Amino acid sequence: MDITELRQEIDGIDDKLLELFQRRMAIVKEIGLYKKEKGLQVSDPDRESNVLRRLCEKAPTELAGYVKSLFTLLMEMSRDYQGV
Repeated sequence: MDITELRQEIDGIDDKLLELFQRRMAIVKEIGLYKKEKGLQVSDPDRESNVLRRLCEKAPTELAGYVKSLFTLLMEMSRDYQGV
């Protein structure tokens, strides 16, 4: 494969990631509404720790730190979006 083909493959993956991100944030919004109705805190540190641990364990060792960074950022954005 040449660089153009590799970049086209990355573009396709990015499109799928965007679609999944939009779906994730729609669910996050629903969770935020539920938490508001029930008087629950937006932040759930135990849940976040468990998610990070689970995903890092599933990831190849050389990617675990990147996985942790990615999902930490996603959860930060999710908390922010729920607070809106």
